[in-house]
Amino acid sequence: MAKDKKGLMFVLSSPSGTGKTTLTKKLASNNNNFSISISHTTRESRSNEIKGKDYYFVSRDEFEDLEKKEQFFEHANIFDNRYGTLRKPVLELLNKGKDVLFDIDWQGTKQLKKIKDLSLVTFFILPPNLKALKERLLNRHQGNEELVNRRMKKFNEEVSHWNEYNYIFVNDDLESCYSKIVNTISLEKKGLSQKQDLEKIKAKVEELIK
Repeated sequence: MAKDKKGLMFVLSSPSGTGKTTLTKKLASNNNNFSISISHTTRESRSNEIKGKDYYFVSRDEFEDLEKKEQFFEHANIFDNRYGTLRKPVLELLNKGKDVLFDIDWQGTKQLKKIKDLSLVTFFILPPNLKALKERLLNRHQGNEELVNRRMKKFNEEVSHWNEYNYIFVNDDLESCYSKIVNTISLEKKGLSQKQDLEKIKAKVEELIK
């Protein structure tokens, strides 16, 4: 993938609780050329989230109005809430030479991949094991077992899309996973790709969904 004057688009996807949002923010905070694409969502904000920084929180009517006007690059329904990325701000960043980071799921990624003339590199992040994943979700949702179990039940479906991505990494250690992503991005910006052991990745996926 040759680098031109325009920026590149990098997508991070993962099952809920695997750490893609933390990784995305870490990438952006350590590189001035990265801008995070901020999604619109119909879900309620969490106590630690800021409108316009984490998400644009909108009503379902507002979201559907934007959808009807075809303002979204991609959009998805996740756990009964709507999420979407506006087209205009992303294109403005890319035209300025900025690289744009997307923290979205497999549904949105599939839509982006269908758009012609986009320089897109996709990453799928796996948890080290289900125990660690559940602990992360319990911590995020303040021990709400019902909500956590609902997300755990969606795990197999989400992971089944791993082979639709360019790169797959296991987030068993945040710094290590971050370094692997940074190194891969550096190669992609030079027009180089990195080979991965697909059999090893497949074995890890099978281990997780048993």
